[in-house]
Amino acid sequence: MTQHDNLIGGQWVKGTAYSPNINPSNLADVIGEYTQGDASHVEAAVAAATAAFPAWATGGIQARSDALDKIGTEILARREELGTLLAREEGKTKPEGIGEVTRAGQIFKFFAGECLRLSGELTPSVRPNISVEITREPVGVVGLITPWNFPIAIPAWKIAPALAFGNCVVLKPADLVPGSAWALSEIISRSGIPAGVFNLVMGRGSVIGNALVGHPGIHAISFTGSVGVGRNIALECVKNHKKVQLEMGGKNPQVVLDDADLNQAVELSVQSAFYATGQRCTASSRLIVTEGIYPKFIEAMKTRMTKITVGDALASGTDIGPVSSSSQLDQDLEYVQIGKNEGATLAIGGERLKLATDGFYMAPALFSETQASMRINREEIFGPVASVIRVKDYEEALFTANDTEFGLSAGIATTSLKYATHFKRHSQAGMVMVNLPTAGVDYHVPFGGRKGSSYGPREQGKYAQEFFTTVKTAYTFA
Repeated sequence: MTQHDNLIGGQWVKGTAYSPNINPSNLADVIGEYTQGDASHVEAAVAAATAAFPAWATGGIQARSDALDKIGTEILARREELGTLLAREEGKTKPEGIGEVTRAGQIFKFFAGECLRLSGELTPSVRPNISVEITREPVGVVGLITPWNFPIAIPAWKIAPALAFGNCVVLKPADLVPGSAWALSEIISRSGIPAGVFNLVMGRGSVIGNALVGHPGIHAISFTGSVGVGRNIALECVKNHKKVQLEMGGKNPQVVLDDADLNQAVELSVQSAFYATGQRCTASSRLIVTEGIYPKFIEAMKTRMTKITVGDALASGTDIGPVSSSSQLDQDLEYVQIGKNEGATLAIGGERLKLATDGFYMAPALFSETQASMRINREEIFGPVASVIRVKDYEEALFTANDTEFGLSAGIATTSLKYATHFKRHSQAGMVMVNLPTAGVDYHVPFGGRKGSSYGPREQGKYAQEFFTTVKTAYTFA
């Protein structure tokens, strides 16, 4: 069995033990063993990053750009191999895995360019004979804590801007799916980036994550994960004067109006709610449908869902792979039962599937005749479970869409320019989609939400500089 170690100060370092990385499509398939670090590994990684920071922060931007471009080039050249690894360990279908890897490569190439585009301001002072220079500088040593549902794209969109803007990094990937992050780290280790600038420490969040957040040598934490953990991280960071960026949950609405193209509305709802096994923070699990189109929408959704093939993530023809883990599958099935107990109608699906290989397979579930107050419409399930809420008109649809503690992504299906324009302005979400799935965003524009979904500056695109840099104002008397 191949063993994979932490990367600290340019060296591969063994942890305290090794943990198997299991294929959720086939529980008999062990991808490899990945080391489990402890607080001492975090200490060593932070020390290495701290030592490397002065030279990296003030070094030439062309060297940074070249290194990031090299990383992106290798990722794209190996997209088939890395996409297969991703599908094997996380459960996305192979095409989805290859797509995610491609995005990771594109992200590194984008930030290779951002290294060269960082600019400042030179402005006159209100006082005579004084000039004012406003520049951006790296924050310092940053801790990056990433989730299991996008095991290479989310590490990429945190690592690339952190390095591009001159920071040093300690990455803690999700313990459930360390393989893609380890492969990315191995590529980074050969990119020409100096030892200590980038470090990988794998292990449990309760051990590695807590050690990172509490370490006085960490100047900023970027976290993507659950709301509860995110809130605790925010409190700890504020208490210790660390910069913090959080991407957390979602209960994203997909509105379907009477004037919508029915086939288009059904397809984008299926894509949003169920593809990637519904394990996306941008997935739409609340389908808010006006009463004129409601009956036809329910029947069309049921018909479309019978054509979804659930199977091995690597198998040709699979539309939806397994749920990522046993605990996640248990949670999904529990919410199906909760929906039934609340009086919702299970229109289709919702059962565990027994296929050729032993895996965490589940038939996508659709609830109809639900109320907005039900738990299945209030709490993030993070699986292939969606519910339909019947509303009277656009005004009630907008109110219901905004009636949530979250605000990440929201969609509307309509042929009305009036309603589309109004929804874009009045939706309380960080990202709005018109006649598109709520899940699916570009890498060169900002990503993030409002309310309980996000905290701190946006991720991705040029807006990433807001988190990974700090502003300095310098005055000169001439």
